Amino acid sequence: MGLLDALFRSNEILGIAEETLEFALESSEASHPHEYMGFLRGTEAKRLGVDRDGLIITDILVVPGTEANSVSATVKTSQIPNDVKALGSVHSHPNGVISPSSADLETFGRGSVHIIIGAPYDRGDWQAFDSQGQPTNLNVLDVDLPDTEDFFDFTQQDIDEELRG
Repeated sequence: MGLLDALFRSNEILGIAEETLEFALESSEASHPHEYMGFLRGTEAKRLGVDRDGLIITDILVVPGTEANSVSATVKTSQIPNDVKALGSVHSHPNGVISPSSADLETFGRGSVHIIIGAPYDRGDWQAFDSQGQPTNLNVLDVDLPDTEDFFDFTQQDIDEELRG
């Protein structure tokens, strides 16, 4: 299993947190006219007060050294932390086209959901796609994200359980 394959985990994705989607839209707009790129990370729904098994996308990891221009964003895989697990990816299309390019499809095999955000980066200017590049529904959930201090409050037992998988 390569580093990029290890980066992605599979588990049922229940949706994306409203705050996380807003962050992605704002970051895409701030990056314009260059592409914005990040990896989607999730939190167990039960940790967010949702009484269902599965994950909610709560974080976007931007890899240091990512190079972007108006038509592409390239991630330096050597900069991806070894312990990162991603559910998929998010990136923007400054040209406003909200459909995957052939280059996008080559990267979509890793992870189960990929979000494309198009200019002008308003609330409706995004679409989720599955690993084959087909449009898919991704619920936007109004959940309270944990404070950073609470989010990183874990015990050795939590770490051991995560490592066991």
